[in-house]
Amino acid sequence: MAAETASQRRSEDLEPSAAKRLSAWLRGYSPLPGIPDELFDATGRPRGDWLSFLGDLAEYPEGEFKSRFDLATRHIRDTGVSYRVYGEETEQSWPLNPLPLILGQSEWRQIARGVEQRAELMEALLQDIYAGATLVEEGQLPAAALTGSIDFLPQMRGVKPPGGRYLQLYAADLGRGPDGRWWVLDDRTQAPSGAGYALENRLVLSRAYPNLYNAMNVERLAPFFDGFRKGLAGAADRADPRICLLTPGPFSETYFEQAHLARYLGFLLVEGDDLIARDGKVYVRTIAGLKRADVILRRVDADFIDPLELNSASRLGAPGLLAAIRAEGVAMLNMPGSGVVESKALLGFLPKLCRRLLGEDLRMPNIATWWCGQPQERALVEQNLDELVIAPAFNTPGENGALTRPGLMADLAPQAQADLRQRLTDRPGDLVGQEVVRLSTMPVLRDGRLEAAPFVLRVYAAWTPEGMKIMPGGFCRTSERPDARAISMGGDARTADVWVIDDKPVERISLLASQDDVKVRRILGHLPSRAADNLFWLGRYIERAEATLRLVRSLCTSLMDSESAVHTSGETLISLQQLLVDWGALDEKHLGAAALESARDALHDATAYGSVIFLVRGARRTAASMRERLSADFWTLLVNLESELAEGAQAPLSEAEALQQVESALQILAALAGLAQENMNRVAGWRFLDMGRRIERGINTCRVTRTFAHDGATPDDLDLLLDLADSQITYRARYLVGLALTPVRDMVMLDPFNTRSLAFQVETLKSHLAVLPSLLADGMLEEPSKILLPLATEVETTDARQLTPAAMQTFERTLLRLSGAVADRFFLQGAHAVPTVKLGGLA
Repeated sequence: MAAETASQRRSEDLEPSAAKRLSAWLRGYSPLPGIPDELFDATGRPRGDWLSFLGDLAEYPEGEFKSRFDLATRHIRDTGVSYRVYGEETEQSWPLNPLPLILGQSEWRQIARGVEQRAELMEALLQDIYAGATLVEEGQLPAAALTGSIDFLPQMRGVKPPGGRYLQLYAADLGRGPDGRWWVLDDRTQAPSGAGYALENRLVLSRAYPNLYNAMNVERLAPFFDGFRKGLAGAADRADPRICLLTPGPFSETYFEQAHLARYLGFLLVEGDDLIARDGKVYVRTIAGLKRADVILRRVDADFIDPLELNSASRLGAPGLLAAIRAEGVAMLNMPGSGVVESKALLGFLPKLCRRLLGEDLRMPNIATWWCGQPQERALVEQNLDELVIAPAFNTPGENGALTRPGLMADLAPQAQADLRQRLTDRPGDLVGQEVVRLSTMPVLRDGRLEAAPFVLRVYAAWTPEGMKIMPGGFCRTSERPDARAISMGGDARTADVWVIDDKPVERISLLASQDDVKVRRILGHLPSRAADNLFWLGRYIERAEATLRLVRSLCTSLMDSESAVHTSGETLISLQQLLVDWGALDEKHLGAAALESARDALHDATAYGSVIFLVRGARRTAASMRERLSADFWTLLVNLESELAEGAQAPLSEAEALQQVESALQILAALAGLAQENMNRVAGWRFLDMGRRIERGINTCRVTRTFAHDGATPDDLDLLLDLADSQITYRARYLVGLALTPVRDMVMLDPFNTRSLAFQVETLKSHLAVLPSLLADGMLEEPSKILLPLATEVETTDARQLTPAAMQTFERTLLRLSGAVADRFFLQGAHAVPTVKLGGLA
């Protein structure tokens, strides 16, 4: 009855159709029995902010709400917003609910105060663990509750943390308890994730409902991130520090988020192999040599950051990082070792530790937990084994089938139950017992109906120059299962934006700095060697895909155009197919086969390392490893190209359909080239992308010209060569006498005005190398220039009448040497470099 009354009161302000829709939503919504819910309060009355939101949402015309959200979520697909389920190779598209989690200002203040106190408690606890150790000495905390954790690093004892704090960012996973209060489910102190996804969720929903978003006075996220960035900068010992975000790499579960956060905050995204510790400091390997890293925001677990002192098998960090931290040569946040306070073994001690360290009671309780490393608590757990959740006490990887996630005894197989009982006898300190907590629910929209879904809210606290700031919102995950007890980003989880509603209009704030805070600079940029490597190979992949598409187009067009040269018969067809075989796009069995069959396989054979779809997928994987450097439009085009090719492979194509797909793919590649030329700043990253294209195009030009402009070339051969070099119009405008071998060779190989010629590629490469930084202080030429300059002179002075296939092959081999020299000079080298995996045939 209370819900009906509130609904009727809200409906008085709505159009009849909107009022009907709102009433239907509320009547059809059924909270889970005995579980707190966000839409309805304990009395069964809809909460005011939720009622306002749903009422405004109901006013959208029928179907517009869905179309608005679908249009906004295209941003997710187009920009590649994704995550990776642990253990899986493929990425999952980001699953976002169309409804946000809505929290009123009064309730949010309680949450913020609880999280702020919790963050201060974690910091005080870390200060004691790694500095004073008084809690262990006084018997307030068993030593085994700390030393049993892999995240406890004795190497960090006595090390002064940057800025005097171990934590720069803290997060707490929250849920509503049975009494309606918020409870802490987990603490995140190691390297809290999800803040970048919270930004993406906000971007999508604010685009979907811009008027509603502004009218409801939703608190902005930008001030929190601005303070977080300033807090990191304040931890450095230089006024203009270089801040790096250390990522595990593209196969990390949350790599997209890390790249997005680095781009949004202006940080340098680095992997372990980008870093080198030397003389008590840490440097980034760049194309201009070693550049100092002042602050490192890590997303790599502490055990993996230094193979010299910690996990020797790790390739995610760099040797000597701990020594540099101890020497105060770099500020790494959160400090290594901070993950120790995430251990569930400590949860049972936190209430009394809060009184001991902060002099006050916990404002926000956590789940009742009993660590089995204590005899009395172990006995309690054993007596209630069937009623409690059994969980690992520490964040230690499971071995030999050991329990790695919380679970109920009843959910385990008989052998697993026996193993758990034995483990409780042999190593009780590795386990905790916890009270079973069912998560509270929030409304989600499914098939036009509101349904209750369990959720977890992650709230962030950051230390800033103005003190601690709590993100007004957070990262919310919902479950598709009505009885979820814990939620991770698995196959049945979705996310939701979090709207904290202010009592007054919210000031629009961005990360725009004041003019006095920023010094104008124009620099080439200190590009990390790994990023240069990836950009270079991205250019080569894209160019090879384009060259292969042009070969396939020649097969298709000659099948359909009776007026063109007959490329699909005789020696020209064999040469065309042989070139595709040499490039790895076709199997040798296709020599002499029908042109259409060759075209289909060269496009869609995913097992052929030189096929178009294989090359495009290689380009997409390479681009995925440096998303922070590519625009959303660039990524969208690349993903669309892969999708079109994958769809085309589902059914056999006719000549017309194959040609249409080739033309569409070439248009997308042309758009990619246009974005690179017109939208990318002319700094080092663009130059390496373009150098990759120029070297690949030069190699391809030499190879194609040798194939079709040999001494015995036919008019059909020369006509095909001009097609492949996109030079038909220019040639026919310049030469009215028809096709001839020497002028065709000159135009394709030696004409500096033809953007497809070898000469043009060489001159462009000269301009790139002339601008890139040199490591030699004596003014002498570096190896790439030593290779390129003689080649440029030879190409410039060669007469087309003396241009032989042997000379073309020499040019081709010189470009291959140049590619190797560029890699040796600018990319990661030496014992710490990880070999970049390239597709076969791309030397």
